[in-house]
Amino acid sequence: MEIAPILRSQTVQNQVREVGINPNYWYPATWASELKPGQVLPVVIWNSAIALYRSEDGQVYAIEDACPHKGVVLHKGKVTGENLTCPYHGWEFDGDGVCKNIPYFPKDQKLPCAKARSYAVREKYNIVWIFPGAVEDSETADLPSVPEYDDPNWLAIPIPGEFKAHFSICNENTMDVFHGYLHENLQGWFDPELLSLKASEASVFAQYRVSYQGWLTKFFGFSEQGNEVTTRTVSIKYSYPHYHSSLEGMSSIYLMRQPVGAQLTKSFSLLFIKIRLPQWFVRPLQKPITKIIWRFFLKSFLDQDTEMIESEQQTYLANPQRRYVEINPAIIALQRVIVGQYEKFVQQSKKLSNGNNDNYASPAGEIKSNLTPT
Repeated sequence: MEIAPILRSQTVQNQVREVGINPNYWYPATWASELKPGQVLPVVIWNSAIALYRSEDGQVYAIEDACPHKGVVLHKGKVTGENLTCPYHGWEFDGDGVCKNIPYFPKDQKLPCAKARSYAVREKYNIVWIFPGAVEDSETADLPSVPEYDDPNWLAIPIPGEFKAHFSICNENTMDVFHGYLHENLQGWFDPELLSLKASEASVFAQYRVSYQGWLTKFFGFSEQGNEVTTRTVSIKYSYPHYHSSLEGMSSIYLMRQPVGAQLTKSFSLLFIKIRLPQWFVRPLQKPITKIIWRFFLKSFLDQDTEMIESEQQTYLANPQRRYVEINPAIIALQRVIVGQYEKFVQQSKKLSNGNNDNYASPAGEIKSNLTPT
């Protein structure tokens, strides 16, 4: 559905700050390179505690971070072969969460029916992904497509992020190109203009015209002369629950969110740029180059965004009834998608509740989607 790219006053409905997630999508859990064989990591996706571990042969598994015996956390246990051993009594659980061994239980007796919930896991783009919904539903859900990842012409820069804020606030920051004013001291973009806007049940696609000027513009290949004003079109697509933004084929960024809880969100982003240096020079130095770009160029942008995002969250918590005025229709469209996806999950949960499907968490409550203009 096309939406007129006209800036006009609209009232933000604050329930978007209270909704949960639709778990029937893949969410990032950690950088794959940070999970070594025999290692266990605690992960939380929308208040669900998960023990993520890599077996000794390199396979990745995810099970509920609570032992079915006493409820203690499993992430403090150890990996034994392909199993995860509870630190309390030594019970062993396989990647499906099934108890496979109790060290003091008689060997001639059948093991008790003790099972921790398991989660579907995938590993791609140096990211470990978890599907919080029913395992069987994961088979038809796609991971984000990142074609630049295997293209040697692109330099991939991983960008970690952590925000003490609801995921909706983080997502609005990405869609809100009008906040270039915040980054003016970093030679960010300026004079933004919303050109077009489309939305569906699960996506928002916006195009903005933006201008750049400065030596960073030349460094990142946005213009030949950094001292001249260069105008480009940035395309932003939010495909619930993740983002892809591109700048006329010159740069491309994928933002994958991990909603930890109502006041904490992590992000695993991949920025792709084309460095104007020979491949024979860039490839051997790829890791130090990406670290330098991240530390000395990109981190300052993220730090400024983080401050604003967390400030917005704190103001909301101080007065959840406060009314806000938004003029960017892309933000309103984004809020509708976020609320709508949660409501979709709520309705699915109601239909499945009579079947007692343990793989579906009960939503905390219903949120009405009345994001309407005023």
